[in-house]
Parts: sequence; structure tokens; C-alpha cells
Amino acid sequence: MVAFKIELPHVGESVTEAIIGKWLKSPGEHIEKYDPLVEVITDKVNMDVPAPASGTLTKLLAAEGDTVPMGSVIAEMETDEANVRGDSESSPTPAGAKSPGSPLAGRIGTLVQGANVGPTGGEFLDTSLSSPEPGTRPATAASSGPDNGKQHFSPVVTRLAAQHGVDLGTLVGTGLGGRVTKKDVLAAAASAPPSTALADSISAEDQVIEPTPIRRMIAAHMVRSTSEIPHAWSAVEVDVTGMVAWRAANRQRFQQTHDVRLTYLPFTLLCVAAALKVSPRINSSWLDGKVVLKGAINVGVAVAAPEGLVVPVVQSAAGSTLLELAQQLDGVVKRARSGTMTLNDVHGGTFTLNNTGALGSVWGGAIINHPQAAILTTEAIVKRPVVITENDSDSVVVRSMMNICLSFDHRIIDGAEASIFLQAVRTGLEAIVVDTEF
Repeated sequence: MVAFKIELPHVGESVTEAIIGKWLKSPGEHIEKYDPLVEVITDKVNMDVPAPASGTLTKLLAAEGDTVPMGSVIAEMETDEANVRGDSESSPTPAGAKSPGSPLAGRIGTLVQGANVGPTGGEFLDTSLSSPEPGTRPATAASSGPDNGKQHFSPVVTRLAAQHGVDLGTLVGTGLGGRVTKKDVLAAAASAPPSTALADSISAEDQVIEPTPIRRMIAAHMVRSTSEIPHAWSAVEVDVTGMVAWRAANRQRFQQTHDVRLTYLPFTLLCVAAALKVSPRINSSWLDGKVVLKGAINVGVAVAAPEGLVVPVVQSAAGSTLLELAQQLDGVVKRARSGTMTLNDVHGGTFTLNNTGALGSVWGGAIINHPQAAILTTEAIVKRPVVITENDSDSVVVRSMMNICLSFDHRIIDGAEASIFLQAVRTGLEAIVVDTEF
């Protein structure tokens, strides 16, 4: 038997850490390859990380509640080296993985070192299994227990204790090996009287809510975006009367023929993807003082889910047809709202589309989804009087109008480039009329 390190898989460049939610297996327990090993939480997706091989789980290196960087070693196991080598060469799909009724259906795929993880049913590369170098200690995301009689604490435990004024030296840990966990700190904070600062700022009628792990991660992501990215904004109004007429005339036929609901979002996504092709700086990111122009056009779509805002990604949006975009959107939005997204659903976003119009908003500027360069907000479609000039004559008519606003990284994009992109989106949307063929 040979010891191997189990790493937390990378989700995407914008996700740098995850919270260990719940270990599903214990040290000493025999596990089969692809068995769910641990539940982890990120600001994009909750997922089960599966066992990378069959064998015995020997050590947990991250406790429940710990915040762990993506790619960190979270556990160790012993397995048959010959077996692992054979699997890594052929990379077979696990039996039953493609069956909708199997235990693996819909679960996240196995660990891949330095890469993203595909859903079960795809091809699997167990390159996360690597023997430790002789004479070296496995890197860990957090201390696994006492060392020379001195208790070590994970970063998340230390931060929580400082935030709530909890003395870690007074706590008895309930985690593995007597470690103090996040739950221990929160329990101590809940049983202690409110701090003077908190007590002075609330009244008896107020309710204090402990944010969920996802809400905390969203908050940290938003703070990072606003602190690192110099935001600027530009907006235009768009006459979408023709688009509204086309959808009204074809919505029922579209749904009956293709079994997919037709919203306004696929039309906007179609025009946004086309505009990104001619405005590459909008589809970029800032990395180590350089501008990285993205080759792919993968558009994330902000979705209000029960646990908070999530951004599933429509892959390869440029060049897709209206039907293809509608089908992709229908799938990812349903999975986002039901909490069944996979890593593929949130991987590789290069630009974000934020449809606050669905919530009734008519004007607003969104926070850029770090590390992207821009985000476009589409607002509610509202009928209002508009002045139309034809043959040097003005007339007032009622049109369906929509505001769109681009938030952009001013390190990369200037106002002129933002305006060119917005005008391209506007031109595409206004070109849609009732007899347009898609």
C-alpha cells in the first residue's frame, strides 16, 4: 500500500478557497473509488468531492468549518499503487456513472491536479494521486492537531475568534484529534454575552443573523472586486420593440417545437456575444500588471438562487444560435435554482450578464465579477413615449425601451471602448424585428 495526497480541486480562476462542510468518511474507513468523500462549499457551487481511488482513508488534514485554498491537500489515503497506475493510464468512466439512477449521477467528478473537475460520466484523470517526495511533509491547509503539546488553529478559526472576542485557549475542541473547529468558536460566541460594541448598536427589537458560509464568501468576493478593480460605468437606452414583437409572435411555437421556454435573455446573450467578438478588451482580465485577452467567449449569467447569487456560465456563446443559447440558459438556470450545478456550470466565465430587469429594476450598475473586466446589466423593458424622427418630421410614439449599463475595469477599458461595445449590443438588439429569421 502506498500513501497518496488528496487535493481540493480547482473550480475556476475566480474561486480561490472553499469551506470544508462535512466529511463523509472517517480515518481508518475503507472507501471505494468515486465514493463521496467530503462536502465543500464555495461562493459558486456546493459539491461532493469523490474519492480518487479505492483504499483506506488514513488522515484528515482539514477540519469541518476550515477555509481551505483550492489545490491544497485536505486528506491522505493508502491505496494499491499498481491499481492507481492502471486507472490513470486508461482513465475509465466509473461503472454506472452515466445512469441517472446511480449514486454517482449528478455528482462532481474525481480530482484532477492543476485542472478543473468534470461531472461524473465524463473522462477521468487521476493525476491528483501523487506520492510524497522522500523526506518531505505533505502540505496542509490547516494543522491536523496538537504539536508538541501546543494547539494550532486554522486561519478561519483564528479570524472568527478575533471577530467574536473568543479566547481560543479556553475552548475544548470537538474536531478531529481535539482540534478547535469553526463550530466550537461559533458555539462559544453564541453562549457569551454580546460584546460592548454589538450591544451598543442593537436594540431589543433587532434581530442578529449569522450569515451562511455562502453569504460570507459572496461578501468577501464583492469586497475584493470593489477594492481591487477601479469601476467605471456607461449606459444607453435600447428600443427593443421589435424583439418584444418577435417573442410574442413565436414564443408558443418555440416552446412546443423545442421544449424550452423562450425569455428575452437569449436574445440579449446573442447580441452580447457578437459584440464581445469585436471588442476583445471587454472580454479580458487584469493579471500581474498585464491585460489577458480571453480566447473563449464564455458568458456567466447572474441568477438569484435560494442560497444567494450564483453565476452559471454559458460556454462558447459566440457563434451559437438563438435556440442553442436558449437551451443552454434553460439548463443552467434550472440547475442554479435547484442547487444541482456541477463544476462545468461555473467554470471559465470571461464576462457576466446581469439581468436585474427580471426583478423590476430600471436602472443600476453592477459590481464586476472578479477577475473579469466588465459586467453588463439589462433592466426591465418598459413602454414609454419616445420621439421618432422620420423625413425630418418628429412624432411621439409608444415604444418598448430597455436600459443597459456596462460596469468596466478602468485599468483595461476606456470610456470610448465601453461605448463602442454598448453601441454594438444596442445595434444588434434594435435590428431584431418581427420577421427576423434566427
